[in-house]
Amino acid sequence: MAKRSRQKSQPVAAGEVGPRQPCPCGSGKRYKACHGSGDAVYVARPFEGLAGECDLVALRELVPAATAPLQVKGTDKVVQLCTLLPMAVPAMARDSGQVWLGLQVQHAYGDPSRDLGAVLEQAVAATEPGLIGLTEAPGPGPRLQDLLENTTLEVTVHDGFDFWVADMPDAEGLDAALEQANAAATPTARLTGVEAGYWTNVGTKEHLRWVMPEPEDELLAALARLHVAGRDRIVPDARLVGMFRAHGLLVPVWDLPVGTGAEALEEPAVAFRAALDEALALGTDLSAEERAARNGLANRQVTIR
Repeated sequence: MAKRSRQKSQPVAAGEVGPRQPCPCGSGKRYKACHGSGDAVYVARPFEGLAGECDLVALRELVPAATAPLQVKGTDKVVQLCTLLPMAVPAMARDSGQVWLGLQVQHAYGDPSRDLGAVLEQAVAATEPGLIGLTEAPGPGPRLQDLLENTTLEVTVHDGFDFWVADMPDAEGLDAALEQANAAATPTARLTGVEAGYWTNVGTKEHLRWVMPEPEDELLAALARLHVAGRDRIVPDARLVGMFRAHGLLVPVWDLPVGTGAEALEEPAVAFRAALDEALALGTDLSAEERAARNGLANRQVTIR
């Protein structure tokens, strides 16, 4: 009997996702049935190459209220990046002449950098105040990497959303919306001594959520080493409980004793970063105990889509 012919799988280049592999977006579907189908686009690490990549991930996924100035090529307009804008709109051309760009939006077309680039272009070109949004995938065009001149990202974390009305001489009628938004904003602070480490208080718990740029395998190995050595607690009674995977980066999360606060984390976080760098330099060859710890960390990951 003749054997049924089978089409051989095409080799997958380094960094690419095979059609039968799980889609990196976290949907649980195979890539060919999700972002690998048709004209769908999925960029695993959309903010790579931008100044403040780790902070951009934090502001998009974790931080309630924050802003950062953007330097946009070809315009002298004041452009401000915001975590969230009223009604979660992607961008606003303000009465003051400023342009505001929102990170936390309702749409998701696979490449947040391209989506943001599309609305930023529209907002900068606008000649009248108004809201700018996307109702469909933007198609080919510049991404944030093509539009921004920033060499650093200067993040300001706010207690709430009063910055929405900071450039408005008359904010009448927005009191209810502001009150509702402010009530939902959990207290958050950015650590000053390390990159993209954010303390937050959710009422019953405090957390440190720290976006890290290292490749996943290397970072997991280093964290496993520190865990086995008992050096991953940050402060006494803190516990590394797991991590998020967001926009191609890992975000380790620590539970902190209630009452810790952000200030108490500053020096310990700097010391932990130094210990982590030492562990990273050792590579990914682990002992049996360290491999078990790495597997435990990998099993406590949640992908943010």
